Amino acid sequence: MDPRPAEHDPAVDMPAVTGAVRASLRQPLFRRLLAALAISQAGNWLYNVALLAAVYERTHSAGWLAATTAARIIPIVVLGPVGGAVADRFDRRRVMIASDLAQAVTMLGLATVAVADLPIVLAPALAALSTAASAPYPSCVAATTPRLVEPEQLAGANSARSAVNSLCVVAGPALGGVLLLLGSPAVAFGINAASFAFSALLVATMPRGALFRPADRLDGTSQSGRARTHQLFADLGRGLAALRSSQVAMRLVAADTSCSIVYGAQTVLLVLVARNLGHGGEGYGWLLAACGLGGVLVVGLGPRAAGSGRPRVVLAAALLCVAVPLPVLAMTSSTVLALVVCVIGGGGAILVEILADTGLQKSLDEEVLGRAYGIALPAAVAGIVVGSLVAAPMVSLLGWRGALWVFGALAMGHALFLLRPGVGADPARARHRRPARRAERLNLLPRGRRVPMRLRSPRRADR
Repeated sequence: MDPRPAEHDPAVDMPAVTGAVRASLRQPLFRRLLAALAISQAGNWLYNVALLAAVYERTHSAGWLAATTAARIIPIVVLGPVGGAVADRFDRRRVMIASDLAQAVTMLGLATVAVADLPIVLAPALAALSTAASAPYPSCVAATTPRLVEPEQLAGANSARSAVNSLCVVAGPALGGVLLLLGSPAVAFGINAASFAFSALLVATMPRGALFRPADRLDGTSQSGRARTHQLFADLGRGLAALRSSQVAMRLVAADTSCSIVYGAQTVLLVLVARNLGHGGEGYGWLLAACGLGGVLVVGLGPRAAGSGRPRVVLAAALLCVAVPLPVLAMTSSTVLALVVCVIGGGGAILVEILADTGLQKSLDEEVLGRAYGIALPAAVAGIVVGSLVAAPMVSLLGWRGALWVFGALAMGHALFLLRPGVGADPARARHRRPARRAERLNLLPRGRRVPMRLRSPRRADR
């Protein structure tokens, strides 16, 4: 049986996405979830700048930067699928609270490393533990969001989530840069610990019950802990099957992975770009903040992009916005131009993220959404590991400018590939699309009614 419900069609939903961001923010529980996400994410970006700056100050090595990024990211690749299964088997509210508290403890450990001048190898190790603790959190948020907003507000809700992430990318690195100018990275780590604790408190104030209960537990039944554990890995197979059966999902995950590869490379290369521009750790924070600002500026386009009648073109354009700034960064000696192109690249990356999140939520059944997202997210995050690990030896071979050119060319190639005729196309979509649209245009269906199954495409966004 096809695990995807035929509940939404971008062609049908497009008129409803106008003002969807504002509409989703009228939902009080969704606002509270966003607030918790914003607090922990802002601290996370602040800590990311402090972590890499502290490691570079101790080692002065691009290899150590790459290793630290990899150590921070690899746990989500390995444990992300398990985290997705956890989100579909256990109460998501409790999982998010436990995740926040565990990360607060690891941040206190990093602060101790900085204050006591402990061996720097402990920094990436503690960062890895923090990431491991965070593994279920994104899947919990993604799987809970559709329950907190109306169906027509979903694209707007995802845009709001992306806006929060982008604002955090602006505020976190900027604050991190200021703190690095004023004092020790230990302050940044301590503030991040407090942010996780407050985020856990916000989630704890949300009501218990069905909103956070997995779909197969909405009837109030429960399994023993042993039975749940035995089913975790079986759930992974169902999530993978759901992803593989959707050409839309696979295309979106691939695009998100390309953006992640670029970001992984940037964690190494932007440090070197900032030094070339005459700045230190604070310059790295400014460049990251510019990337986040780009996401904030384009977030209003999210619902329209998600409902576009030409999703492959939109996806390719967003990827080009990610790719083009890289060779520009390799050539410029202007801080202003570097910041401008980082804004463009950050905007493109956020559009890809919105398209990916909305596409997965619309094309996958709620019963498998958490575990499928738990596979899709680590697949994309694995790109960060690849980008960071490849960047360091590429700098040794080609220099940091050559490395920027190579990563830019790869992302451009992916974008152009998406524009090739037939890429991701589904013949069944073409057969079913016209009757559904004709029924909508002629108002043959009462307002608010869904297009009948026989008029709908089994795959919603393949164009």
